Amino acid sequence: MNKTDIHHKAKPWSWIPTLYFAEGIPYFIVNNISVIMFNNMGMSKADMALYTSLLYLPWVIKPLWSPFVDIIRTKRWWIVTMQIIMAASFFLLALTLPSPSPEVIAEGHTPVPLFVVTLLIFYLTAIASATHDIAADGFYMIALDSGQQSMFVGIRSTFYRLSSIFGQGVLVVIAGLLETKMRNIPKAWSITLIISAVIFATITLWHTFSLPRPREDSSRELNAAGIFKEFGRTFLTFFQKKGVIVAMLFMLLYRLPEAFLVKMMNPFLLNSAEQGGLGLSTEAVGLVYGTAGVAALTVGGILGGIFASKRGLKKSMWLMAASLTLPCLCFVFLSMFQPSNIWVIGSCVVLDQFGYGFGFTAYMLYLIYFSEGEFKTAHYSLCTAFMALSMMIPGMVAGYLQQWLGYTGFFIMVMFCCLVTVAVTMLVKVDPEFGKRESA
Repeated sequence: MNKTDIHHKAKPWSWIPTLYFAEGIPYFIVNNISVIMFNNMGMSKADMALYTSLLYLPWVIKPLWSPFVDIIRTKRWWIVTMQIIMAASFFLLALTLPSPSPEVIAEGHTPVPLFVVTLLIFYLTAIASATHDIAADGFYMIALDSGQQSMFVGIRSTFYRLSSIFGQGVLVVIAGLLETKMRNIPKAWSITLIISAVIFATITLWHTFSLPRPREDSSRELNAAGIFKEFGRTFLTFFQKKGVIVAMLFMLLYRLPEAFLVKMMNPFLLNSAEQGGLGLSTEAVGLVYGTAGVAALTVGGILGGIFASKRGLKKSMWLMAASLTLPCLCFVFLSMFQPSNIWVIGSCVVLDQFGYGFGFTAYMLYLIYFSEGEFKTAHYSLCTAFMALSMMIPGMVAGYLQQWLGYTGFFIMVMFCCLVTVAVTMLVKVDPEFGKRESA
C-alpha cells in the first residue's frame, strides 16, 4: 500500500458522508420530485404515474451490467464519471424544461409529447444513478477494512436519509416558494433544478480530489468467455435456490399497498378539494411529507432494526407486516373527510411513514436472508432488482386506477391490497435464529 492509500484510508469522514448523500439525491429527484413537478405542470395522473414509474426500470435491470462495472476501469472512475453525467443532466433538465401556459396547466391534461426531452434526460439520469449505486457500494467495501465498514455503515445510511430530506423536503419547499413568488411553475422548477445541478457539481468536484485510490480498485483483464460464464452461473444459482418462487412473490408483493399509495400520495396532498385532494401548497408538501414524513420513516426504520435484532426476523414479521399495512387507513380517513388542519394531515402522514419504515425492515432483512450463500453480493443485487420492480409495476397503473375510482375508492382498494401482504407473509419460511443479535 502506498502513502496515498494510507492517507485516504485514514480519512473516511472526508468522502463517505458526501458519497452517500450524492447517491441519494438523483434517486429522489428522478423517482419522487419528478412526480410533484409533472403533477404541478399539468400532466394527467395516469400519464404521470405511468412515465415516472418507468423511471424505476434502470434499478430493476442494473444486475445486467453490474459485472462490467466490476471489471472495466476502476470503481472510482465509474463514481466520478457518473456524477459528472448526472450533474450535466440536471443542468440540461433545467434548460430544456417545457413551459406550458397556465391555462393548459390548470386543465390538468398537458400533452405528454411536451415532456419527451425531459423524460429522456430523466432516463439518462436514472441509468447513471443506478450505475453509480453499483460502483459506490463496491467502492465502500474495498476502500475500507472490515472494522471501518462496520463503523461507518450507520453513517452512510444517515447521509442517504439526509439526501432524502434534502431531495423530497428542501428542494420541494424551494420549488413551492418560487412557484408562489414567481407565479410561473415551469420557471420555478427550472431554477430548482439549477440549484440541484450546482450542488451536485460541487460534490462531484470534491470527490474528484477526495476519493481514495485503494490498490484493490483496479480494472481486470477482460475475458469475455469467463465473464459470461460467471454471469450465467450467478443467475442460474439464484433461480435454483430453495423456495425461490415464494421468495420472488414476497419480494414483489409484500409492499403492494405502499407501492400504489406512494405514487398517488403527493398528487393527493397537492390537488384541490374539488379534485378530491387536500389542496396543500407545494412547500407545505415539502415540509409535511418530504421532511416530517421522511424523519418518521427513518425513526421507524431504526426502531425496526432494533426490534428485529432482539426477536429475530421470523418473530418480527407479523408485527412488521401489520405496521406496513394498517397505517394506510390514514389516507382513507383523509380522503373521506378532507381535513384542512395541517397538524391533522401531518400526523396522518407521519404515522403512515413511521409504519412503513418499521415494516420495511422485515423486507430488507428477508432480502439479506435470501441472498446468503455463493454469489451473495450478486444475488442481493438481483433481490434489489425485484424490489424496484415491486414499486414500478403497481405505480404504472396507479394513476389509471385513481382516475377510475377517485381518491377515496383508490385508498380503499389499497387497504384490500393489504390482504396480499398478509398472504405472502404467511408463505415465507425463515430460520428462527436469523437476524437475532448474538448475546455478549
